[in-house]
Amino acid sequence: MNAMTMFVKTWSRRAALAWAAATLPAVAADWPGWRGPASDGVAAGTGYVRDWSRDTNVRWQAALPGLGASTPAVWGDAIVLTCAADGKDAAVCFGRDGSERWRRLLDVEKPGKHKKATGCNPSPVTDGTHVWVYFKSGELACLELADGAVVWQTNLQQRFGEDTLWWDLGTSPVLTEKAVVIAVMQTGPSYLAAFDRTTGELLWKHDRDLGAPEEAAQSYSTPVVVKGKPALGEPDEVLFVLGADHVTAHDAADGREVWRAGGLNPTGHKYFRSIASPIVTDTLVIAPYARGATITAIRRGGSGDVTGTHVAWARTDIGADVPTPAASGTMLVVCSDNGRLECLDAASGRTLARTELAKNRHAYSASPVVVDGAVIVTREDGESQVLALPGRQGGPEPFAILGTGVTGEMTVATPVCVDGTVLVRTHDSLWCFGR
Repeated sequence: MNAMTMFVKTWSRRAALAWAAATLPAVAADWPGWRGPASDGVAAGTGYVRDWSRDTNVRWQAALPGLGASTPAVWGDAIVLTCAADGKDAAVCFGRDGSERWRRLLDVEKPGKHKKATGCNPSPVTDGTHVWVYFKSGELACLELADGAVVWQTNLQQRFGEDTLWWDLGTSPVLTEKAVVIAVMQTGPSYLAAFDRTTGELLWKHDRDLGAPEEAAQSYSTPVVVKGKPALGEPDEVLFVLGADHVTAHDAADGREVWRAGGLNPTGHKYFRSIASPIVTDTLVIAPYARGATITAIRRGGSGDVTGTHVAWARTDIGADVPTPAASGTMLVVCSDNGRLECLDAASGRTLARTELAKNRHAYSASPVVVDGAVIVTREDGESQVLALPGRQGGPEPFAILGTGVTGEMTVATPVCVDGTVLVRTHDSLWCFGR
């Protein structure tokens, strides 16, 4: 079997279980993928601690075998993240008590180039039966959530061509009803590829070459999958993708492009690579772009090139380069890399409240998380702030500081809030904070 052919590993018992297992719905206590149950950065529940440190409100701390920057995926009592281990790409599962349950070594690690990145940046995604992991090496694998056994694995770079990104791959896998989808947006051939969740069969591959210049063709963002709105003419399931100076909407069943919106790089800037991902609301797709200089809202629906007809609003005085905004109800929460925090009315783009976080030489790479009337923002030196959101009658002033969290470790992964606990993944450790 040559290197260009998918290498599928199965065991008869596990294959039978995989075929028989039904996809389980996420419940409030789960965080199945990078931006949470609804891919919007919003956590369910109340009773979370608002202050933590290496000595305060620590339930447990687990040292990791190597570097990684992926946000954990949580389902039930299982927590899965990716990191390097013994020179290999690895997935590691912890129980909710902090004990390591299993560790699976995969392909040879391809280390990160950037000082704050690694070869294990993409976050896992799970449906409660399987977990899918993806790495800078191009390795994509489906594992059993229960024990980490390999169901199937393949390498996109060996099958479809080398990685031409100037920096470290960051896009995470996403799940549609039938497939796990990877977006490869780079200088040269770019595409979306969908693989059957349980068999690894390639279901479809759609080229996405949009003519963006040089580094502007490169994207580290993660697509968003939502149920379609028939009233807007959308297919049953829609995949929204941001990168290469465009937002595109695709039918998740076959990858075909439904519409595209350009205009995100009107001057043809060569270096407008995109990192932050899109946020999808009931009626809008919101795209941070231009290295943190702009945010554009595009109305859902339509067909073909909708650039001239579907832009609802655009802001050129605020943005986020690395952190992806959170969308809570009618409100958009935006944290810039240098600590400007702003709440916008999602429908109009109007500012509801803003603040400047304390100046520091460290930037914000983790994305904001909305939980229990507050937002958690985390700086790269491991310091988090918990701030009140506007809109709670009789509550604190907007952006009043409710608490502070400190780990003192390099942090670019986004915190995860489940069942009253806050999970903070640093380059070196996984911390669990709670009462």
